[in-house]
Amino acid sequence: MAANGNETIFTLEATPLKYGPGASEEVGWEIKRMGVSRVMLISDPGIVKANITPRIQELIEAEGIEVEVWDRSRVEPTADSFQEAADFAKEGNFDGFVAIGGGSSIDTAKVSDLIATHGGEIIDYVNPPIGGGKKPPSPLKPLLAVPTTAGTGAEATTVAILDIPDQRVKTGISHAYMRPDRGIVDPLLTMSMPSEVTSSCGLDVVCHAAESYLSKPYDERPKVDNPDERPPYQGANPVADMWSAKALEYGGKYLRRAVKDGEDVEARGAMMLGASLAGIGFGSAGVHIPHSCAYPIAGLKHEYQPPGYPLDHPLVPHGWSVIVTAPAAFRFTYDAQPERHRYVAELLIGEKIENADENTLPEILIQLMKDVGAPRGVRELGYDEGEIDQLVDGAMKQQRLLVGAPKEVTEEDLANILRESMENW
Repeated sequence: MAANGNETIFTLEATPLKYGPGASEEVGWEIKRMGVSRVMLISDPGIVKANITPRIQELIEAEGIEVEVWDRSRVEPTADSFQEAADFAKEGNFDGFVAIGGGSSIDTAKVSDLIATHGGEIIDYVNPPIGGGKKPPSPLKPLLAVPTTAGTGAEATTVAILDIPDQRVKTGISHAYMRPDRGIVDPLLTMSMPSEVTSSCGLDVVCHAAESYLSKPYDERPKVDNPDERPPYQGANPVADMWSAKALEYGGKYLRRAVKDGEDVEARGAMMLGASLAGIGFGSAGVHIPHSCAYPIAGLKHEYQPPGYPLDHPLVPHGWSVIVTAPAAFRFTYDAQPERHRYVAELLIGEKIENADENTLPEILIQLMKDVGAPRGVRELGYDEGEIDQLVDGAMKQQRLLVGAPKEVTEEDLANILRESMENW
């Protein structure tokens, strides 16, 4: 045991993944060997329209498995949209779940599985201080995740993110039992994704990987009293670092190409694989300041209507809500880990950097943002300086993330980061 009372143990639990163009054609075979006989297939209207959901349903039914489709997953889910799906799951007597779509559909499936298996109210399980922080007492029913975007890495993570409009905040439910049992990662499913969605999702991958690589090392955290108290997000560690580093390399090399040409299968594939790799990395190490700021940016107002996204409700796409504060956040954290910040910058541009300083990584991120058409900053998403206090208040509620920052973060620090992020160029 460490004499200083710090943690000496870290864990890495990864979803078994099947990757490659056409991999989704094996979905029926995969779900059959999970021993499932009646499936809730969770999707969203866009994926149905792209004819992906009916094909997945057909492949599962060809194995003699009953399928009921829930196709009303909401992009950027709310507590209410999760509840509707969970009610359907509870009444449906399903013994397995398949999610097809972006992080929103996969997260909806995780929560539907949680409530169908263990009951209770969704808010009971939401992370404190917003919710009750209740832990599921035993594993959930089998869940197979089939992502159609290259961003959240939800197929590989333990968390489901939701918007709670009456509290004007986004938050999450997080537990090891929430991790999907299997993931099928098929680049061909992302071909219909608009360039703006590719941009936001890809920048989420970059942030996941950078934040986890630049998180507080696991052995600088206090040791837990028992294994059940060890959080899913444990801090930077040698194994998570490998996954995050590869995801950063792919993001720097392939994201511009994927945004420029949706038919570029190599770039699409690398970004999808990068999303899964980053999901495994941050699923162990965790994310911190940019994600903490992103939740109030997405949840406080609902005015921004992003190009390339469904027009049925305003929303701030998750990757864009994260990336806008990343340059200022990493400028702030630089002095805690100068060498690691330099290495992240090197991975993103694919070459060695001499004489890096606190502006090196932020400048590389800003150039990437410009190249893939990201918003310039927080102001473009509908906020001004008068709302910084409210944004700080929402970010401070994300303590489960902020404890992972490589240095302590005060309200004043967050206010400065948000102020600097109003316009990044």
